[in-house]
Amino acid sequence: MKRCCEGVGLPCLFKGVGMASPRPPKYLLVFDFDETIINENSDDSIVRAAPGQVLPEHIRQTFREGFYNEYMQRVLAYMGDQGVKMGDFKTVYENIPLSPGMPELFQFLSKNHELFEIILISDANMFGIECNLRAAGFYSLFRKIFSNPSGFDKKGYFTLGPYHSHKCLDCPANMCKRKILTEYLAERAREEVEFERVFYVGDGANDFCPSMTLTSADVAFPRKGYPMHRMTQEMEKKQPGAFQATVVPWESAAEVARYLQELLKKKC
Repeated sequence: MKRCCEGVGLPCLFKGVGMASPRPPKYLLVFDFDETIINENSDDSIVRAAPGQVLPEHIRQTFREGFYNEYMQRVLAYMGDQGVKMGDFKTVYENIPLSPGMPELFQFLSKNHELFEIILISDANMFGIECNLRAAGFYSLFRKIFSNPSGFDKKGYFTLGPYHSHKCLDCPANMCKRKILTEYLAERAREEVEFERVFYVGDGANDFCPSMTLTSADVAFPRKGYPMHRMTQEMEKKQPGAFQATVVPWESAAEVARYLQELLKKKC
């Protein structure tokens, strides 16, 4: 299946650790991170490293819808002022639990890695994602990870930046996952890698935007009861057929593994 992709241009900024395949993989599998791979919002989780495990009201009141990245920059500056160090953040990230069934899904993908190219697109941050996936033992599954740049400055403060700028009116100012996904598909097409199907596993409103680019051959896996799931349901009511991909909601990621297993059996 040949795909028409928009947003051609930007080079990929981050490269994960991939496994060599004798033939190009048939399927692209895209994961979100917060409340998808892990069972929490990692931005909320790191508050466990703050004094008293709470943020002061004057910090929390600075939050503005659509500008969460900027808000988190202020949170991290406050935590740095309070003496929270890299090791403290690392410990929190490493101990965030995976979502139900996610280890089973990852084990299934490890056994069938030659068929799937796996990427991660997240509005969290690179440091936190890498800490968590390395601790869980699944970092090497991902060919590339796209997330907000992060690190530690000379004072030892945890710093965070925006991923990119974009013109999408539906996404937060620092990241449009649709732009990232379409550019990635275009980049792979230039490298003569075409996918028969794309699978998208997510939960949030910012996962709905990229899932709108999926075709009728593709599958969206929204976490049941979360914003992405509700938005697909609302669109189906308002504009039947407008959301082209097959929608398979999940409570446990083991359900995603079973769906993919059945698909492989059918050799679709």
